[in-house]
Amino acid sequence: MSSVKVQKCESFCLSISDIAPDKSISHRSVMFSMLAEGESEIRNFLRAEDTLNSLEIVKNLGAKVTDDGEVIRISSQGIQEPFEILDCGNSGTGMRLFCGLLSSAKGHFILTGDKYLRSRPMKRVTQPLRDIGAIFDGREDSNLAPLSIRGSSLEAFSYDSQIASAQVKSCMILAALRADGECTYTEPDLSRDHTERMLKGMGAGIEVDGLKTTITPMKKLLSPLNIRVPADPSSAFFFAVAAAITPDASIVLEGITLNETRIEAFKALERMGANISYEMTDDKYEPIGNIRVKYAPLQAITIDSNIAWLIDELPALSIAFACAQGTSLVKNAEELRVKESDRISTVVDGLHACGIKTTEYKDGYTVTGGVLRSATIDSDGDHRIAMSFIIAGLRCGMEVTDLDCINTSFPNFFELLEKITKVEIKK
Repeated sequence: MSSVKVQKCESFCLSISDIAPDKSISHRSVMFSMLAEGESEIRNFLRAEDTLNSLEIVKNLGAKVTDDGEVIRISSQGIQEPFEILDCGNSGTGMRLFCGLLSSAKGHFILTGDKYLRSRPMKRVTQPLRDIGAIFDGREDSNLAPLSIRGSSLEAFSYDSQIASAQVKSCMILAALRADGECTYTEPDLSRDHTERMLKGMGAGIEVDGLKTTITPMKKLLSPLNIRVPADPSSAFFFAVAAAITPDASIVLEGITLNETRIEAFKALERMGANISYEMTDDKYEPIGNIRVKYAPLQAITIDSNIAWLIDELPALSIAFACAQGTSLVKNAEELRVKESDRISTVVDGLHACGIKTTEYKDGYTVTGGVLRSATIDSDGDHRIAMSFIIAGLRCGMEVTDLDCINTSFPNFFELLEKITKVEIKK
């Protein structure tokens, strides 16, 4: 899929019940099944490239997997040394979490990915793991994939992270589960907490006290998962922005996780003036419910806290900034530079091409609201950049290129978009 042209939309009113399942929880559900005794059952798994790669890796690590199209069942007799190189595709979450999972497993493992993932920094996880006895090798002193891992005994640790990152935290928690003593992990701000919630629900010894997480190593395998993956709020947020920037539009997004660490972008959109309401329908591993978004005139805001809670949604939120009155500011967000693309530069460059005034800083940027102008935007292989500027096209028409990346997280994105506007895809 090479490019798409999106036509301007006047207004819409609809409910969506088939938002893509949550990517973060889908990754974790198959990985954590490797730590369980018995058969885990996973429903509504995200069948996208990145998460299917994680499922394939689990198979290569010796798990028995059956899939009837509705329920994925996973049984593991422990992690086995694989015959294959383990391909994470485009997923930084997959690679970083597998680093933690495999660092104490018996055997030799090689993790790789696509050309974009092989250029993303991994030392943020490989270095703290090496400090507690993990054995890694790779390009730039184990900063760049392919990464070679030789499982080894890990020491207990007390790690004070300098960044709020759910990927780093999850990696270290997984390592701690098989360390030789109690471990603690402290972060500067609270990052997304799916790992803690899910592993604790499986019986792991995990206690959270503010920004400090204490992990007791496993004495036995955990209880199997029985989970229905909720809809992904990061994916749903593209359509929330679509309603927020389109006069007279409204949308109901059904079956979304309402975890407070995942809906910060919706809260930011509320602060800008969008009319948003929430309805909880379930609360087991995760709080789940519906989110209603109605158009209202938007005002500029400053984003300088809880960055880890909306790091994936900032590109889409920036489209709302471009449609708001005033100048919005994002700061303390240098983490954006090490995502699938340098999202500070790609957002700023893309908005500039659309006629919007922007200023780029080391850790953020400003966006002055104005009139979006039709342009051709290169996604740089970043699914969230691609989808954000496609949504911008609802205001002015847009062409976006390099679209295969969208399949990594939201394979039915265009199917849903066509309920709102006309879409012309060129292969």
